[in-house]
Amino acid sequence: MHGLHLIAELHDCRCAPRLLNDAGALRELCLTVCSVPGLTPLALVFHQFGDRHQPAGATGAVILAESHLAVHTWPEAQAVTLDLYVCNFSQDNSVAARRAWRRLIDAFAPGKLVGHELQRGLPTAAYPAAPAAWSD
Repeated sequence: MHGLHLIAELHDCRCAPRLLNDAGALRELCLTVCSVPGLTPLALVFHQFGDRHQPAGATGAVILAESHLAVHTWPEAQAVTLDLYVCNFSQDNSVAARRAWRRLIDAFAPGKLVGHELQRGLPTAAYPAAPAAWSD
């Protein structure tokens, strides 16, 4: 389970409106940014909110051989959330993930970005099986 998990909120996006409004355009962007640095798309699902006359954002996920990419758009707020996780078990996919990540961020052209990079599966980051904070 060792891997790199990149998450971000993009605000004040100055991209072409279709990237925020059109699930098809979002799908193509996601497939392109994953394929070019060497990640391997296996399956995908994208959903268009609203309709073709009044689009209201899109959400999508690309299942990668290396793990996943999830993207959600809010055109009314010019905002996007991103989640990219790659497993580094048999090889280190961190460089490919960061390249895809940078290309996604560049495409959305945010005025503000809040992001986090997590190294997953490190023994020092382990938690008890059921921390008290996780109980009902």
